[in-house]
Amino acid sequence: MKKWMIILLLLAVLLWPVRAAHAWNGLSEGRVIIGENFTLKSGDSLDGDLVVIGGETVIEKAAKVNGNIVVIGGSLKLDGQATGDAVVIGGLVSMGTDSSVAGDVVTVGGSLQRAEGAEIGGNVVTNMPPPIITIPNPAAPPTPNFEINVNPLWQIGSIFLQAIGLAALAMLLTMFLHPQLDRVAQALVSQPFVSGSIGLLTTIIAPVTLLILGVTIILLPVALVGVIVLALAWVFGMVALGMEVGDRFTKAIHQTWAPVLSAGAGTFLLMVVINTVNLVPCVGWMVGVLVGLIGFGAVVMTFFGTRPLLVQAQNASSSDLKPASSEQVPPSP
Repeated sequence: MKKWMIILLLLAVLLWPVRAAHAWNGLSEGRVIIGENFTLKSGDSLDGDLVVIGGETVIEKAAKVNGNIVVIGGSLKLDGQATGDAVVIGGLVSMGTDSSVAGDVVTVGGSLQRAEGAEIGGNVVTNMPPPIITIPNPAAPPTPNFEINVNPLWQIGSIFLQAIGLAALAMLLTMFLHPQLDRVAQALVSQPFVSGSIGLLTTIIAPVTLLILGVTIILLPVALVGVIVLALAWVFGMVALGMEVGDRFTKAIHQTWAPVLSAGAGTFLLMVVINTVNLVPCVGWMVGVLVGLIGFGAVVMTFFGTRPLLVQAQNASSSDLKPASSEQVPPSP
């Protein structure tokens, strides 16, 4: 069995928000469809991978997908062709008599119905059950314990130590990855809502995918690598946001600092503010989570700053257009 191909496909599922972000900005081919059904009509072809989440997928006869097909939470009815692999998580794969898959067919928590004449060039993997999560019986909620911290200096020292540590890391990253950090900062500043949305979706989808990868011993190293990549993406986003704060701070005080020093100072100020607000009971943690999701989503959108974010130029408003000057005609005598 081509185990490496299955690993690559499941990694593609883990990073589907990246593909979606680039598709929105015209940087890659393929289709990412969320919460809708998709049908590739007979005679049509799709160049690139097809990812469908929460919907039914139909590839009609004489239709062709020049890439991989990944379906999560839905079924796949294939009567056409696929030049790559087909991976279906939590659904049924139905292959017609004239269908063909050049690579492997993998089902996780589903089944395969293969008609006579259906061709599969690779291997068929149908023995990968979904992870079983046991939910314990709910216990009585613990009694709230209100404590008064008699040593606030410890919390203040912890805030400053964390800020200094991340500021030092920001300065180190700026020395070697300043262009990449600048692209991430531009993405989160130009499209903060989109960045936050992608960060939230990735935070929801990634743990489920990592759990599926960790079911088998073969894919467990891939899951561990995915956890490390997600943690690095979160830190990278916070540093990029700190670099933007540092740039704006230096402009506010009418100073010009080196990028390394500006990134370190901005990250230090950002972490001090976030950790201080985090001390507010019940709602303080929301600020840090929201800021982290925006930076995390910007990292995903730009693939760690290796690809710039294309922002469509806005049309000039009518107020910006100057009316053409009209020449006054002198009155006739």
